[in-house]
Amino acid sequence: MDEHIIQLLNERAQVVQEIGHIKRTQQGAPPIYAPDRERQVFDRIKAINKGPLPDRCLIAVYRELMSGSFVLERPLRIAFLGPEGSFSHTAAILKFGQSVEYEPLPDITSVFDEITRQHCDLGIIPVENSIAGGVVETLDSFMETTVSICGEVLMEIHHNLLANCGLGEIRQVYSRPEIFSQCRRWLNATLPKVDLFPTGSSAVAAQKSAGEIHAAAIGSRLAAELYGLKIVCENIEDVTNNVTRFFVIGRESARPTGRDKTALVFATAHKAGALVDVLQAFRYNGVNLTNIESRPSRKRQREYCFFVDCQGHQEDANVHQALDEARRHCLQLSVLGSFPEAVELL
Repeated sequence: MDEHIIQLLNERAQVVQEIGHIKRTQQGAPPIYAPDRERQVFDRIKAINKGPLPDRCLIAVYRELMSGSFVLERPLRIAFLGPEGSFSHTAAILKFGQSVEYEPLPDITSVFDEITRQHCDLGIIPVENSIAGGVVETLDSFMETTVSICGEVLMEIHHNLLANCGLGEIRQVYSRPEIFSQCRRWLNATLPKVDLFPTGSSAVAAQKSAGEIHAAAIGSRLAAELYGLKIVCENIEDVTNNVTRFFVIGRESARPTGRDKTALVFATAHKAGALVDVLQAFRYNGVNLTNIESRPSRKRQREYCFFVDCQGHQEDANVHQALDEARRHCLQLSVLGSFPEAVELL
């Protein structure tokens, strides 16, 4: 049976190679990574799977199969907030598998820059946590870039206290500010007198604590393995259903799938009720808003930008109409991308 499975997988890979050749010789061919095609494959797996293996298992197998297929067409280069061992690194591996090339970068802004400069094909960035809310650096970067959102990833987050000393010997803890906020109750109860030092990523925190005697980091199991740290306490997040949403960014949006989201950013005109007028445009066209956040504009004082997610693709008639009507009440409105809605946790 294994021989037959391997034979069929390689026959499938030969078809992938043929498709890759066609893409290279035709103008306007779809990109190597096509989120809409990925959704079609996963939906088909769920439809034809009769068990006993769960859908999640087969989808994981096919994610790795797709990862190998990317290499047969053209190796993809994926940027993420590094170094290796960060939660962004884990999300990237779960999304794109082991066969693509990964580029760890020192901050979220650099991920945007590498996509813009075409040094990397795609990037994966944290945008929102179910406990701490929006990631400020990501929202600010969207105001100064032309990259497009082409996918989203939902990943369960479990925070662990990593160190090479006992709990009672810890004098300082390193991690991202957002992670501290997700573990605040546990830290106040267990390590009330310990100093907290923010870092650019949880993996940087693990690197720093590995070189200090009385230091600890809050990070992932992968970071503990990579940097030789012990897991002193596991699952220290304040809320058990802790989920972080990541965006996959590239240079173009995904095609419609029928279960999509569209992300946009806008600044309203300076008049009474302007924000209400914008929101009414979506209401009257039957477009459901799933998220809204605001950030101060970097261009003008006392002006705010609003980040919105709505259900539907920008090519859908009602979404297209809502965007046209909303623009009449905005100083500026930009669509950040349309992408398939994530329906499962990684």
